Amino acid sequence: MSESERHRPVMVREALEFLKVQPDGIYIDATVGAGGHAAEILKVLQRGGGTLLGIDRDPNALRIAQERLAVFGERVKLVEGNFAEIDALHARSLLPPAAGALADLGLSSMQLEDDERGFSFSRPGPLDMRMGGGKLTAEEIVNHLPERELADLIFKFGEERHSRRVARAIVKARPFRLTTELAQVVTRAIPSRAGLHQIHPATRTFMALRLAVNQELESLERFLERVLVVLEPGARVVVISFHSLEDRIVKESFRRWQRVGQARILTKHVVRPTAEETEGNPRSRSAKLRAAEKV
Repeated sequence: MSESERHRPVMVREALEFLKVQPDGIYIDATVGAGGHAAEILKVLQRGGGTLLGIDRDPNALRIAQERLAVFGERVKLVEGNFAEIDALHARSLLPPAAGALADLGLSSMQLEDDERGFSFSRPGPLDMRMGGGKLTAEEIVNHLPERELADLIFKFGEERHSRRVARAIVKARPFRLTTELAQVVTRAIPSRAGLHQIHPATRTFMALRLAVNQELESLERFLERVLVVLEPGARVVVISFHSLEDRIVKESFRRWQRVGQARILTKHVVRPTAEETEGNPRSRSAKLRAAEKV
């Protein structure tokens, strides 16, 4: 099985329905990853001459997407960059205003399963967690941040209510080099109550570190501030998020757009994956989709 085949895109049918993909349109996949959503959009575009601009900050993901989407030829343009800079990246592509933009904020299977990236706490790997460029790593945060700042970071980005205990344990046990070393310390720091843990005890701490390393929430906010600029009237924005902090930012941005007359919200309530999808792809269970249309 190829790397692109291992990654299963989430809520593909729902994303395409809300994007309302037209065969002759210009579309942007702002987090193209392994190209799963992009491939389905391009299947529609190849019927009418449309073009897709795919953006990703991860050069490894772009390499895989390039191979997967090569069959679509010149209908797809791939660029390396942070979707926070969508206005500049779109301008550089020389494409006209787009009819829709999609952002899937999830971490891909290929990123999780690459031990060298350091995203997973289940297998030993370096405490890196960088999605693309940048100097800051998770190792630097856990080994050098003062205890109080570390606790605040884990609480803010991970919504971990035991953040003080976790930070204290990390500071006491550092330095760390491997993901599994950190996961063991975090797990021991969180009170054990049999049957109450629906997720691994280290999940929230690892998520907080990843968000901080990659400035993911800040990038999402900048994306939402700029995306309407690159869209034509009537164009649609679809965002798939995977935890409450992301979803809150999307929801509040869409409400602000609607309040000032920039867009109308298409999803009165958040859209979730079907039971059939979550059964076949457990990683989809936390996905939330919201959509809006530019006025």
